[in-house]
Amino acid sequence: MAGNFSPPAEQPTSMPNTSDRKFDVLCAGLIVADHVCAPIRAFPPAGGLVTTDRLDLCIGGCASNVAVDLAKLNRSVGILGRVGDDVFGRFVQDVLAGHGVSCDHVLASETAQTAATMVVNVKGEDRRFIHAVGANGEFTGLEFGTDVVKQCRVFYVGGFGLNPALSGENVAELFRTAREAGVTTMLDVVIGDPDCVREMLEPALPLTDIFLPNTDEARTLTGEEDPLVQAETFRKAGAENVIVTCGGRGVLMLSPGSTWRMPAHDVEQVDGTGGGDAFVSGYIQGLLTGAPPARCLQYGSAMGASCVRTMGATTGVFTAAELEEFVAAHPLEPQELS
Repeated sequence: MAGNFSPPAEQPTSMPNTSDRKFDVLCAGLIVADHVCAPIRAFPPAGGLVTTDRLDLCIGGCASNVAVDLAKLNRSVGILGRVGDDVFGRFVQDVLAGHGVSCDHVLASETAQTAATMVVNVKGEDRRFIHAVGANGEFTGLEFGTDVVKQCRVFYVGGFGLNPALSGENVAELFRTAREAGVTTMLDVVIGDPDCVREMLEPALPLTDIFLPNTDEARTLTGEEDPLVQAETFRKAGAENVIVTCGGRGVLMLSPGSTWRMPAHDVEQVDGTGGGDAFVSGYIQGLLTGAPPARCLQYGSAMGASCVRTMGATTGVFTAAELEEFVAAHPLEPQELS
């Protein structure tokens, strides 16, 4: 097995009621300006040129995407991160604020540009990314101390692993404070250097209530092909619940005493960017309403389907009313395996 995780040193504590918090969700991590091309027939060879119908500037990054998606679901959301003091930094903050996301905890770097990603969509293929880390590389997560996480009901860290400054020790410190305050902790990863990410995860996973890799990321980290075995590996490393997203093959969730498989909705994919983040937002929506696991998975699957139908990571995601209507009109039942 490629992964070499230590067993957890502690288990989650009980969680009191947190309904009086300033935010339903506080998102921390990657804030990005995405440059997205409409699907092209083929990737051009060296020196070649292809045309596309559109090139769009959109908000991106795991933390930004989840924040906007949740705001569309009528949730109170804040975001924690860094941008550059430039036109793209102002753009992403304008988009976030326009959706009602609080940017009070977003800092503008004096030395780095706003992170940016070029997203290339080729028909019939998975998307390609060219990414500039930018100001995200300066984000430690501790810019506002640890007590900031006490303001929310769910604390989500997105894009963990790409930026060593947001270290495993820093996330563990934030998660420990969150758990002591009864806040649910959620962790999503982006794989740069697999060995580095494994090392970063060791202090963070034992304080993670819900860990959310996709199956490709999980394969890279564990060396395992089967999503169930992948999830079991992360559970042994300390994560309380593990949700492995598998694209068009759906989702697997492993929790204490239960295992669930959720199929994916059959929709025409235009741009897969943000689909996993949309799933996360739907799952959180279920958590915040007190829904059982099956309903949380249904919300997540529906939100993911809504995202991939249009260009951009957040452009086409459902509102709260649209989500309820879609779930009612397109019943898709998860299967409990144990």
